[in-house]
Amino acid sequence: MTIDWRYTVEENLGVLSVAGFLGPDAVRRFSGAVGWALARGTGPVVVDLTELRGWSAEGQLAITEAARRLMEAGRSLELAAIPADGSLVPAGDCPPVPVHPDLTAALAAHSAGRTEKAEGRHEWRTTGWPAGERTAE
Repeated sequence: MTIDWRYTVEENLGVLSVAGFLGPDAVRRFSGAVGWALARGTGPVVVDLTELRGWSAEGQLAITEAARRLMEAGRSLELAAIPADGSLVPAGDCPPVPVHPDLTAALAAHSAGRTEKAEGRHEWRTTGWPAGERTAE
């Protein structure tokens, strides 16, 4: 089982939404999505886990590795709506990872509005992500 993802560049941050199960089979695809975010945006990256069904220990390690990669690029990683089956337990050398209860709270923390025709807004997604589906308004 793998994941689908959507990356949206907002005015001052990126939102990487992930759906499915972040387990050993999905870690490489998640890492690729993080690389996509690194190449196509600036500012913090909020990883929206609203549609994530769960994650394994390998999936949690992929999150902490993403935080490290972003930090090395001068950016930060934040989480929104972590799975109910547990909290993230970052490794000791992991940069701080703010956790928001949901995407709306994460966007409010950055005063980023999401509008259908926001100027400068760009979006990419895997083919498995339904077109036009929005996680938060």
